[in-house]
Amino acid sequence: MVKPLNQNLIFRVPSTCISRQNKLYHFHTKTQLIQRLQDCNDITSVSFSHTNVLKSGFLNDTFTTNHLINSYVRFRRTNDANQLFEEMREPNVVSCTSLMAGFINVRRPKSALLIFGKMLESRVLPNAFTFATVVNACSMLADLRTGQKIHSHVETFGVQCNLVVCSSLIDMYGKCNNVDDARRVFDGMDYRNVVSWTSMITAYGQNALGECALQLFREFNGLPLSSPNHFMLASVINACASLGRLVSGKVAHAAVIRRGHESNDVVASALVDMFAKCGCIGYSDKVFRRIPDPSVIPYTSMIVGAAKYGLGKFSLDIFKEMLDRRIKPNDVTFVGVLHACSHSGLVDDGLEYLHSMHKKHGVVPDTKHYTCVVDMLGRTGRLDEAYQLAKSIQVEPDQGALLWGTLLSASRLYERVDIAVEASKWLIESNQQVAAAYVTMSNTYAMAGKWENVHSIRYEMKHNGVYKEPGCSWVEIRDSAYVFYAGDVSLCARGSEVASLLRELERRMKERGYVGGSRGLVSVDVEEEAKEEIVGLHSERLALAFGLISIPKGVTIRVMKNLRMCRDCHEAFKLISEIVERDFVVRDVNRFHHFENGSCTCRDFW
Repeated sequence: MVKPLNQNLIFRVPSTCISRQNKLYHFHTKTQLIQRLQDCNDITSVSFSHTNVLKSGFLNDTFTTNHLINSYVRFRRTNDANQLFEEMREPNVVSCTSLMAGFINVRRPKSALLIFGKMLESRVLPNAFTFATVVNACSMLADLRTGQKIHSHVETFGVQCNLVVCSSLIDMYGKCNNVDDARRVFDGMDYRNVVSWTSMITAYGQNALGECALQLFREFNGLPLSSPNHFMLASVINACASLGRLVSGKVAHAAVIRRGHESNDVVASALVDMFAKCGCIGYSDKVFRRIPDPSVIPYTSMIVGAAKYGLGKFSLDIFKEMLDRRIKPNDVTFVGVLHACSHSGLVDDGLEYLHSMHKKHGVVPDTKHYTCVVDMLGRTGRLDEAYQLAKSIQVEPDQGALLWGTLLSASRLYERVDIAVEASKWLIESNQQVAAAYVTMSNTYAMAGKWENVHSIRYEMKHNGVYKEPGCSWVEIRDSAYVFYAGDVSLCARGSEVASLLRELERRMKERGYVGGSRGLVSVDVEEEAKEEIVGLHSERLALAFGLISIPKGVTIRVMKNLRMCRDCHEAFKLISEIVERDFVVRDVNRFHHFENGSCTCRDFW
């Protein structure tokens, strides 16, 4: 017979079962909170989840708090993320690295470096992602000294073989103008991916080593299964732009089309810039018009390119189109707009754009904008206004070189010795553009007939060991660049034929009333002393003559030059274009000149 159940008997659940249930409850609650944080699609939902984390008692849980920090970082609320970090009992490497990445995303690299410094003082050890992040902070600051210290920590912690860290180091050294160390890191890598190759190619391009960038790209293409991404192609196109290598640029453009990157903003902007810098503004416009929904970047590239080509009205029309589409201009956009006004003599328009920058568009003018305005005023002979504007701007020595160099060039053009002396003094005392300042000052005195001052400056240059950059020009034929130096005929390609053609052209120009050597050397960035026979051997003339005998008729000759084209050569090129019935484009350090039928697109205003 079964005994009746004792009604007073109490069943007790073992304590181990309760503990297990609590753990399961906490685990599910924690999992749900983390899932909600990951699913947050706005800052309001993050704040709500933060409240739930607090109520649930998980704010002291490092894992959960890290997800909360990541959520704030994702929506660029780094101050909130930092507050959480400061209140954490036991932050770990993920906490530190996430916050550092957040600071970098909002362009606060110094704050990221401070977090890294605290890590080194604590027991939290950095990992490879931490190092890649802090190296990126040094890249943003172009802080070579700190970058080198962090590189030594990379070696100490044994992550020098990590792919991401190495790619970040290459990028950092490139941005700090230390290409040799970037290459050492690159060469020391056991394995490289497209990111590391792109970083090295970009480092070369950023440091005016375009040929090295193109050579490395050719090496990459020779690898099995290699496929460049749009970042690499953009870097290669930028290298072609800096070199004026149109053929290489077209090859890169073909690669862009094959891989379907033509509508990418970064790539399209690079193509617009490259074709413009190679003297093909029509190609730039075609690429630009094919972009489905262009942003401020390709618009700015097109505005700047047209401005450099002297197409001021066209440049301003593009700017107006951009505003009509409600695309907000940035500071670089306004540099292009002011440059367009400067090179087209649109002074009143330029001043109006300057005054509207902050009022209408929220862009505060800085030194580069005022430099454009000084140039604009100087070109039209309003030297006193340009001088007063330059004096009124407070700039650091490393930022004022272009400003005062621009004023110096304008004062030379209008024989204003008084302003030229002030501008030269500023440049020399600040150790900026010293050689150009001396040479321009010398030429200004020469124009004014003050030969004692000329000789004094020449003596001072030699005494101080200051030497002017030699003038050189180059022309590209079948993807090969032929370089020519002023006065050097014997060593240039097809030298005897070049010299013979130049003599013949000189004779035919004189028949049309040309008088060489009279004005060309009284100019900024002149190449030699005022001797007619030397003027006739300026580097751009040698390059043009070589192009005339090497490039078939009907093909535009494109000459690149590292200095400003002098007025004498400018007059000669106009005449030559009429004599030989061909058109050619010259890209000097300032702008483009397109010569055709005896005239130039700059209308003698540059």
